[in-house]
Amino acid sequence: MARRPAPWEQGGDEYDYLFKIVLIGDSGVGKSNLLSRFTRNSFSLDSKSTIGVEFATRTIQYYCFPKGPLLNCINLVTQVEGKIVKAQIWDTAGQERYRAITSAYYRGAVGALLVYDVTKATTFENVKRWLKELRDHADSNIVVMLIGNKIDLKHLRSVSLEDATSFAEREGLSFVETSALDATNVDKAFQTVLTEIYRIISKKALAADEAGAGAGAVREGQSIQVSATDSSSFTSRCCSF
Repeated sequence: MARRPAPWEQGGDEYDYLFKIVLIGDSGVGKSNLLSRFTRNSFSLDSKSTIGVEFATRTIQYYCFPKGPLLNCINLVTQVEGKIVKAQIWDTAGQERYRAITSAYYRGAVGALLVYDVTKATTFENVKRWLKELRDHADSNIVVMLIGNKIDLKHLRSVSLEDATSFAEREGLSFVETSALDATNVDKAFQTVLTEIYRIISKKALAADEAGAGAGAVREGQSIQVSATDSSSFTSRCCSF
């Protein structure tokens, strides 16, 4: 029996894979504007703090080779060609009083963007706490990117590129600096996380195909369960891995 889609999954567009991504970090670092810039190419100077959890989706088509006018066509080294990835991006509230609400939304996430404000050192210092909370609640294989936002405010910078780079390297995180205001590196940040997740799931699919002859191929619509050491949160239109 086909899986009934959750309310946030419903829509007219078809997709091969659905990836849940969470945006985390202190209140006021620009998470909501990063999300609106990526999904709607918009920015609000009057952006208010997020209450609870909000989400948005954007459908992205990945090809091994560019094939015409596609949204965000990317070259990938993969055996899976022409797969449509639907990114379900959750924007979580940064205020402490909402932590009990939003922590539940870590479950099922396969990617996270951990955001701080380059003009506020405290938001960078709190990255350690956010990372610990993420690792306590999320899958151990979650893809995490550290994002230093608001680099357009050069005269107010208080967190150096070097300090952030060193932290990311120590923690094994991807890292990029962005500006939601002028769109600098915003697409790059989201696309890097989504591409890494896609590469992981593509490798899993290829390995499953190679093992299929001995273990029996997975039919369309069939769900399978794997051990906790695997990325159990990856989901597609047909299967759960």
